[in-house]
Amino acid sequence: MTLSLSQMEEARRALDTPLFAGLPGDIGVSFEFFPPKTEKMEAQLWDAVQTLAPLGPRFVSVTYGAGGSTRERTHATVARIQRETSLAAAAHLTCVEASRAEIDAVAEEYWAAGVRHIVALRGDPPVAGEPFRAHPEGYANAADLVAGLRKLHPFEISVAAYPECHPDSGTQVADLDNLKRKLDAGATRAITQFFFSPDCFFRFRDAAAAAGIESEIVPGILPVSNVAQTRKFAGLCGAEIPGWMDRLFEGLDDRPAARQLIAATLAAELCRKLYAGGVRHFHFYTLNRAELAYAICHLLGLRPVATAQEKAA
Repeated sequence: MTLSLSQMEEARRALDTPLFAGLPGDIGVSFEFFPPKTEKMEAQLWDAVQTLAPLGPRFVSVTYGAGGSTRERTHATVARIQRETSLAAAAHLTCVEASRAEIDAVAEEYWAAGVRHIVALRGDPPVAGEPFRAHPEGYANAADLVAGLRKLHPFEISVAAYPECHPDSGTQVADLDNLKRKLDAGATRAITQFFFSPDCFFRFRDAAAAAGIESEIVPGILPVSNVAQTRKFAGLCGAEIPGWMDRLFEGLDDRPAARQLIAATLAAELCRKLYAGGVRHFHFYTLNRAELAYAICHLLGLRPVATAQEKAA
């Protein structure tokens, strides 16, 4: 990767001064949540939303289960965020086990609810390990879904990108071709799957540029406090978990506070190195917990946005 003079200066500063000293907070962030299953989880989610909202995210997104298994809960969560907060809510939508008519109907419901942003995904097969099979009357893939959504309404559309190559793609060339098809179909930006090496993102960003991709590519950040759970996620998306991460979390099964400190440290360092390479937008996979994402944003210089009422007080 070729760094500009300003990036070289930033890289030098990152090495020569306290790592997080003096950052101006000139970043944009977004946060991902998943729909709650119980009243307790609902309370935890809403606490996370209210905690992170003052940071002024560009949007917050809500995931969607395989085969539409969380369709109603996803819709209820997105609609509540849209209705009860000033946040821009984005709804995940997949192609799995649904016809075009069914997916279009869900998209129309979102538009009617005031939701203007869709995260369009092919989706994982409902049974782990089985190959993806498009519904005979459905959208064939994410690019097809993006094109279909564009025909309905002028949605803002985010799609997924895979710095370490999606397992179904086979090669990075094929993976980048697929990403380009999604963006050319009308997607606004790509959000990457999580990764744990800044070089992994920089190499991917350079490869995407070389492939003619000019759209925004936002790194997806997963603060890890449960390595076993993360390994399960990684197996589905082709991400690599370095061995040193396992060693850092060894012996901490009964020490959740220590795990959180280490998780925040690792993710913040990753974000700091991405910042040094020119990244100014980050997407956080929160797992419905606000503390880690909030702490990392704070280290990166981001501060709560004062509301009109607070400014007037």
